[in-house]
Amino acid sequence: MRPVRLPGFRLALAFTLAYLALVVLAPLGGLVWKGVSAGPAALWAAASSPRVLAACRLSVGAALAAAGMNAAFGLVVAWVLVRYRFPGRALVDALVDLPFALPTAVAGIALTTLYAPSGWLGRPLGALGLKVAWTPVGIGVALTFVGLPFVVRTLQPVLAELDPEMEEAGASLGASRPQVLRRVVLPALAPALLTGFALALARGLGEYGSVVFIAGNMPMRTEIAPLLVMTKLEQYDTTGATAIALVLLVLSFALMLAVNSISSWTARRTAS
Repeated sequence: MRPVRLPGFRLALAFTLAYLALVVLAPLGGLVWKGVSAGPAALWAAASSPRVLAACRLSVGAALAAAGMNAAFGLVVAWVLVRYRFPGRALVDALVDLPFALPTAVAGIALTTLYAPSGWLGRPLGALGLKVAWTPVGIGVALTFVGLPFVVRTLQPVLAELDPEMEEAGASLGASRPQVLRRVVLPALAPALLTGFALALARGLGEYGSVVFIAGNMPMRTEIAPLLVMTKLEQYDTTGATAIALVLLVLSFALMLAVNSISSWTARRTAS
């Protein structure tokens, strides 16, 4: 049976493509054009400097670590919110969206105050020899904070549609709870989990406001790539800023393409 198209499909498609071209492709095209006009030699020299490489490694590593943490703990949070009823559930559910509503600068100041050496959590952690603020660990904490809602909100609808009878059927056939989780639940959740991971990763790569306060911004140690872009712009080094921006663009596109490809493959395999 052929799918039925809604009236005005061509007009809606044209509007969609034009809107995406204006909002997404035009700024990215301008960035690429700026890089091309600067010349490959100047771009390579700016992008391959040790300071830029260190900032990009830190940004990508921290974003991957935070997205992984959110994928693991976000699954637990989503499971509890969907499968259990308890007092204060609505409040906990609302708190998940707090990083969406909270300005990133406010989040950065709050996290820095909390994890500073004299903060509520920074003081006891410091007594144990653990320093969070002004270290790469603090960057990971900030990215975990801002990325959690992407995983939870992506998993919640899928978990709500997952029939508990499938788990009961697996248990009735003699499967243990870990086996049910591994063979029934996780395959059904894998595409949504990978999508949430990709969204959290993308947010982490471009995050600035919540990180800049807790990072300490020490070159070669705690300086993230988005901050280095701002530093280059303040120094009127547009070529350097463009080079870093192009590196982040390529890294983001490559990582998102890889994760989305894995997610699509997992969805097809689960459906089959």
